[in-house]
Amino acid sequence: GGTGPNDCEEGRQQQQPPLPERDPPLPGLSGEQRAAAPPRLAGLRWHPPPASGMAPVPRAPGRPAGSPRGSGLSIAAALCPLHGGLWRSGGRSPGPTMSDCSPARRKICRGRRRRMAAAGPVCKWPRTRLPVGGASALCVFVLCWLYIFPVYRLPDEKEVVQGVLQQGKAWRSNRTAVTGFRKQLEDCCDPGQLFAMTKQNSPLGKNLWFDGEFLHSVTIDNATYSLFPQATPFQLPLKKCSVVGNGGILKKSGCGRQIDQADFVMRCNLPPLSSEYSKDVGSKTQLVTANPSIIEKRFQNLLWSRKTFVDSVKVYNHSYIYMPAFSMKTGTEPSLRVYYTLEDFGANQTVLFANPNFLRDIGKFWKSKGIHAKRLSTGLFLVSAALGLCEEVTIYGFWPFSVDLHGRFISHHYYDNVLPDSGFHAMPEEFLQLWFLHKNGVLRMQLEQCEAPFLKSSA
Repeated sequence: GGTGPNDCEEGRQQQQPPLPERDPPLPGLSGEQRAAAPPRLAGLRWHPPPASGMAPVPRAPGRPAGSPRGSGLSIAAALCPLHGGLWRSGGRSPGPTMSDCSPARRKICRGRRRRMAAAGPVCKWPRTRLPVGGASALCVFVLCWLYIFPVYRLPDEKEVVQGVLQQGKAWRSNRTAVTGFRKQLEDCCDPGQLFAMTKQNSPLGKNLWFDGEFLHSVTIDNATYSLFPQATPFQLPLKKCSVVGNGGILKKSGCGRQIDQADFVMRCNLPPLSSEYSKDVGSKTQLVTANPSIIEKRFQNLLWSRKTFVDSVKVYNHSYIYMPAFSMKTGTEPSLRVYYTLEDFGANQTVLFANPNFLRDIGKFWKSKGIHAKRLSTGLFLVSAALGLCEEVTIYGFWPFSVDLHGRFISHHYYDNVLPDSGFHAMPEEFLQLWFLHKNGVLRMQLEQCEAPFLKSSA
């Protein structure tokens, strides 16, 4: 009645019969367990187990017999539902193997081999282990991605408009909040000292790292050093400052007179100030920014249109033209050309070069507060500088949405409807941060048509 070891050898050497379309009922399994058996997986072959009692391992077509599997648990083996469960460490199965060679046991083993051959597609995964270094690199990549592009939801335009309307026109300056925020800016960025390149903060021979160019720097030589003023050319602190953005919400706002009442007016990106706009945006300017890309596109890098450029900036009177000459390599040459052009023509404007250390620190400051963008907008840079340089700050034209507070469509700029490159700036995020400062009394944001504001001061 018993079986000897030769019977086991015959069982190992016996050629496996072709698999039926449906596996026969397995001994010892209930109806529910049979129904839960995995579907057939075409292409997998089963090989007899070794004499040591190791459980059978599925081998994908094309793998030579006897090829080494390596130590440890492979991904495919760990996920295949062998013997009704996951493989144990070392590859041993909790169920019987062909080494236990009673006829009943052999039937069970053959049935289980058929079940394994019909395992689900997950068993076709490559039989390689995930390297520890690769797993670590993948985790680092995912964490970095979530840091740069976090999963969060910004409110839509209607929610923002409702929040602004609920706030109403009443606004109160909070001197405690103003002082606290200015202290934060001084600790991180020191606008009073680092706003512009000067001989004091950028001595001869200093190695200057660009803030927008990875691992690129320039050494300040005699020619560059001579372009800097001795110190920041403003009498600090400035009193009342207006920072004027270019948002379409300024159109028909009638804010020109109120803007010009400030002691110091800052503007963005050489905006038009002709008579058709002056009623809404004013005409006074103490500082205006000029991105090198504007010099390239509008004035052909000053190669053939130097006089055109000089004539166009006369509208800014005796003002400073603030340029990021040391942010990107491509911006250095256009910025220097602007400086030499104004000097050659004896213009009333003076070029100030933005300090890349200041721009870099301001970017880190706002990123820590939740703004995630490739680069901050020029407007937010100017507002940040104003909050560090001025005692009172009012901002105009900062509205990145396509409708105003009354649901009427407005253009992107007060002078055109050209949209910025998508994904480069984070205008809605910036607006929400500025609106938060408005609600806390740090600055005042003008969004309605201008009237005599009802202002209160609190200690």
